[in-house]
Amino acid sequence: MGIAWVFPGQGSQKLGMAAGVLELPGAHDRFAAASDLLGRDLLAICAGDASAEPNDLGDTRNTQPALFVIESLLVDGLKAQGRTAQLVAGHSLGELVALYAAGVFDVATGLRLMKVRSELMAAAGGGAMTAVMGFERNQLDALVAATEGVVIANDNSEAQVVLSGSPEAVASVSSQLTCKRAIPLAVSGAFHSPFMAQAAEAFAAELESVPFADAAIPVLSNTDPSPETKGQVLKQRLRSQMTTGVRWREIMARLVSEDIQTSVEIGPGNVLSGLIKRSCSGVTPAQIATAADLGLVGLGMES
Repeated sequence: MGIAWVFPGQGSQKLGMAAGVLELPGAHDRFAAASDLLGRDLLAICAGDASAEPNDLGDTRNTQPALFVIESLLVDGLKAQGRTAQLVAGHSLGELVALYAAGVFDVATGLRLMKVRSELMAAAGGGAMTAVMGFERNQLDALVAATEGVVIANDNSEAQVVLSGSPEAVASVSSQLTCKRAIPLAVSGAFHSPFMAQAAEAFAAELESVPFADAAIPVLSNTDPSPETKGQVLKQRLRSQMTTGVRWREIMARLVSEDIQTSVEIGPGNVLSGLIKRSCSGVTPAQIATAADLGLVGLGMES
């Protein structure tokens, strides 16, 4: 049975999400290490009762480290039970958790990279993002191609994408596109677009000194959804992730072609599971969001 572990990104966070993982081994220590690194109480931020600024869980500088801590703890819990996967993939920031799950770097490195990434992305303002649902793909592609300053940031499925770019360009495409819904997103910048070029350059410089081991599990990257284990290739893919789109639609197609039968969404929410359920015939989605969920059986146990 083919198993894939998939890791959600920004947008899946919710207040109280840390409570369900605190009984896992090392949970308090990991939150403490992240808090020391950030200079504020990440566990209190997850609970909604922090005072130090920025204290909003929805702030990119908090969202990304918090999701990394929670998802990495769940990964450790799965591995402690002897579970594994045939493929791993993560949506946007989830790709860093996928790399951790595949053994490319350790948790301390992952936290440091997440801190740098989140701060750079939060500082790169000046753009906008809008989610559009229920559209005709050819019309969307034509409008994006004809409009300067807008790209498809998240190609999530045949029926859902996120546009990113200048506010004027994003609004222009959204208003001309025949679609069921167009929802502007509350974000600080135009993520996964050329607006992130300066942030991406700084992140690439940070990555230069970070060793990437070869992956123990093949990784499907946002910028290239083909399975890869070479550490240097995975680093190069991550380096360009900030300025290119998340190719989740193609990642899901790869799950099918690689004969994946179960996808396990590791982290809060079920956004990726919903996309997979609607898009991948023959792939059964499951979720692990808390320590209690680790009691489930049959999700990647070695036979």
